[in-house]
Amino acid sequence: MFSKSRINESVGKTGPESDAPRASDPVSTAKPAYEFTTSAPKAKPPASVLSSDLTVVGNLKTSGDIQVEGTVEGDIRAHLLTVGESATIKGEIVADDIVVNGRVVGRVRGLKVRLTATARVEGDIIHKTIAIESGAHFEGSVQRQDDPISGGSGAAKAAPIAAK
Repeated sequence: MFSKSRINESVGKTGPESDAPRASDPVSTAKPAYEFTTSAPKAKPPASVLSSDLTVVGNLKTSGDIQVEGTVEGDIRAHLLTVGESATIKGEIVADDIVVNGRVVGRVRGLKVRLTATARVEGDIIHKTIAIESGAHFEGSVQRQDDPISGGSGAAKAAPIAAK
């Protein structure tokens, strides 16, 4: 019996002693895990996808990326916009990077604009750099600007000159 109590005491002593470091271990590991989770939102979130069976009537605005596979009747503003092969956009597109695989009816304004072989664009393109693959259909004008996203038109540039 006495030996059992020693075993129980030793187990009891090592149990709380081992529990105390174990309790502090998750706290110490929780701090790096917390620090890791704070850096995790810095990672780029995945693109928002509008599926092929979706029709949106209205404007879309995000600081992230959008991939459109359906139909949008309205303006779109994003960081990266990908227009899928089955997509149709009727409105103005403004983005840093634009990749058109489908149909766009309206003005396209972007720093980098790329029309793939399956692209169908009816409208003006204002860009800093542009790439048009063989097979793309395009009706409209192309104008290069250093900052196509903020200005949007030549009249906006003329206003500051007149103010001087």
